[in-house]
Amino acid sequence: MFINRLNQLYKPARLLYYVDADDAAVKDFYAGRICDDISRNAKAYGTYDHPGLFYIKSSGKTVIGIEFRADDENIDYPEGIDHVALDGAFFYSVEIDDDIDVSLKTISDMFRKIGEDDDAHRNYSDLTFEKEPEVISIFHSGNKLRILCSMKVTSDRAPAVINDDAESIDKDFLYKKAFIDPITNHYNWNHLLPFLEMPMDYGISDYAFVHFDIKEFKVINEVYGHIAANKVLCNVVDAMNQSDFVYTSARCHNDNFAMMIKDMPEDVMRAKLEEFFESVSHIEDDPNYRIYYRCGVVPMQTAMLSCNRVADAGKMAQALGTDPNRTEITFYRDEMQYDNQWSNYLKAYLDTAIANKEITVYMRAQTDIKTGKAVGAETMIRWNFKHKTYLYPGKFIPYLERDGSIGKIEDMVLREVCAFLAGTKSDLPVTVGLSVSRLNSELVRHLTSIADAHGISRSLISFELTASMPVENSEQLELVINELKAAGFKIADPNGIYSYGEPVTIEEFEL
Repeated sequence: MFINRLNQLYKPARLLYYVDADDAAVKDFYAGRICDDISRNAKAYGTYDHPGLFYIKSSGKTVIGIEFRADDENIDYPEGIDHVALDGAFFYSVEIDDDIDVSLKTISDMFRKIGEDDDAHRNYSDLTFEKEPEVISIFHSGNKLRILCSMKVTSDRAPAVINDDAESIDKDFLYKKAFIDPITNHYNWNHLLPFLEMPMDYGISDYAFVHFDIKEFKVINEVYGHIAANKVLCNVVDAMNQSDFVYTSARCHNDNFAMMIKDMPEDVMRAKLEEFFESVSHIEDDPNYRIYYRCGVVPMQTAMLSCNRVADAGKMAQALGTDPNRTEITFYRDEMQYDNQWSNYLKAYLDTAIANKEITVYMRAQTDIKTGKAVGAETMIRWNFKHKTYLYPGKFIPYLERDGSIGKIEDMVLREVCAFLAGTKSDLPVTVGLSVSRLNSELVRHLTSIADAHGISRSLISFELTASMPVENSEQLELVINELKAAGFKIADPNGIYSYGEPVTIEEFEL
């Protein structure tokens, strides 16, 4: 049985609304069927998790239910079904395939074995498994079961950081070095982490997580200077400190910030964040320069489940902001699997992009810096995505390399270069990128056919091997490189030292 250990998370005091689960109901649960009394509340405001199967030790019951935050006038609590108050507790979370039969005994055995090689040591706290857990909960998603087992706290070192207790840590210098950002004199990510691990130590029972950065921050640095840029960072910190909806915050790195904020309905949260970003949308050196932000928001339900790993979800949502000319606030959704979706979208859209001439080939001359003589040219590509915005290479090349779709772009580039060489009768080689993810013997014949179809010498094509991921089979790589050389192609020297001309389109380029 493969066990995917997810994380250790904290659920504060909450209300579990439930219906008793007989054998038939349990069987339905594992088949993905949940009664309407519970399922209708699956995405209700204030829920801590999805509908699940719960074993409650104190009551001896097995129930199907859903948990809500307690005592909130904004929540419409379920009516007509029983509920029980559950104390705040930590849980160890694992994931297994749903085709495995589980019972209280198998679950207990599983967590006992996990406890033998995982002491649940965290940066600022230690947890241990209870011999008889008060709560075990099971959640069904897709073809997986996520199982949570309650734990107890055996060591809590978070208060020293949360309460700024430098003496308990050792030296004030070390404390600041570890937890204070030197530019803004504000807390860094290390300081925010214990709040995520042990939110109850600060009186936090619910929160949403926000991760954002400053768009075009490099422009501010280069045009207005570091002093002005640092002032922008300090202004952001001041705004975070003055915001009444922010529990705590941090400057993570560079122009990236994070906040734990009060949970609230999405429209209210968006309005507050829009107001927040508007308050820091200008720089003092040039009131006409507009600052925009890229922000990812993780709503409470996901934030509580993610615990100290919530930043991954925040960054995932944040990364979807691609418009450089406006502030974008993106809310993370459970169904959001950005990498997979973006990769699939690019794969499906690539043929259309090529047909619409969104991808342009540029060339720039290479000159030997020792002799000053022209030795060839190299190619580059730019993707004017839907003729609206340019995608930087890291936005599409790594994704297309995963399944070989990058070959469609590389073949297009090679055909255009071959046509250029055939038309100009140049005898200087042109360097073309070639992803190592494509390297196989069939590829050599394919590239040979493209060059030969244009009637040019293969020696005029110099392949520069590229890779956004580690090469797994170095022997295969060496074999194909030798086959390319044997076919008459050149392999670009990565250590060659050249000076370069300005990039221009192929139509404008002259050697």
